[in-house]
Amino acid sequence: MALLEIDNINVYYGEMCVLRNVSVQVEAGEIICVVGANGAGKSTLINTISGLLKPKTGRILFNGEEISRLEAHQVVEKGVVQVPEGRRLFPNMSVEENLLIGSYTPISRKKRKENMEKVFTLLPRLAERRKQIARTMSGGEQQMLAIGRALMADPKLLMLDEPSLGLAPKLVSHVLDLIQNIAAQGVTVLLVEQNVYHALKLCNRGYVLENGTIALMGTAEELLNNPYVKKAYLGL
Repeated sequence: MALLEIDNINVYYGEMCVLRNVSVQVEAGEIICVVGANGAGKSTLINTISGLLKPKTGRILFNGEEISRLEAHQVVEKGVVQVPEGRRLFPNMSVEENLLIGSYTPISRKKRKENMEKVFTLLPRLAERRKQIARTMSGGEQQMLAIGRALMADPKLLMLDEPSLGLAPKLVSHVLDLIQNIAAQGVTVLLVEQNVYHALKLCNRGYVLENGTIALMGTAEELLNNPYVKKAYLGL
């Protein structure tokens, strides 16, 4: 049984279908990426898994349990946590306060101290700057804080929406290394990215989303060597 199973979902904005017959499987322990151009429907997919949007048809199962109709906070309580595009931090609150907000579910509140120590071990820069106001941090530091806040919720599945967006190349590498370290600690990762090359270098398997449908799927190696992916996304 897959940890996450998205079964033939259709998602609409009003009358417009933005995800059409989309099916994705994520096994426990994997890093899976969903890649595609801006506007392909990648953020819509993550927001639907998160419960912020509801599929008109189809199902989403997590650990064998249907979560398609749950509210967003209930999905988080199941262990599915999103790092949203653009970070969405509380800009006038400190690093520590932003992290604490991440642990609002009953289960994560009980593990707040333990999870904070884990985050500070994984991201020592946040420990150094725990009293710093979030809006005064660099873009890369804010992305680290957004990831740290998500980890405070004790996720079984961590979903990252465009974590490299707007970052310098050196910081992109740092964020991708961090994602690999998180996965090594037993957290399953679903990564949504426009940066196709970096995402496929990191993940086990990938899906290419185009105009709201799954155009291709395969192992990272298969997709990196696919002539269409090379031409359309890698400029080769």
